[in-house]
Amino acid sequence: MRKRKEKKYTKFDSLLEIPREVASTDVKVTISGFDEILIENYKNILEYQDILIKLNTYEGTISIYGFGLKLEQMTDEDIKVNGKIDTIEFERITD
Repeated sequence: MRKRKEKKYTKFDSLLEIPREVASTDVKVTISGFDEILIENYKNILEYQDILIKLNTYEGTISIYGFGLKLEQMTDEDIKVNGKIDTIEFERITD
């Protein structure tokens, strides 16, 4: 997997009206019911089990707890998790 540098949203991006999630490494989380979650701009997978999926992002970590969790789709930037999702935890990195 290729390494991506952290990219900040700039005034130039704003002038061009480029969406923040496209022009930066800001994380975007989309939850569809209790069975599906899409995470955009993740860095890597820290832990993968059928009861826990833990992802590293530029802003911190995201832990998804549930049952029968699986990675349905995955690219260098996006990941889609399916299964019975119980809890989602966000842990921000502080400088």
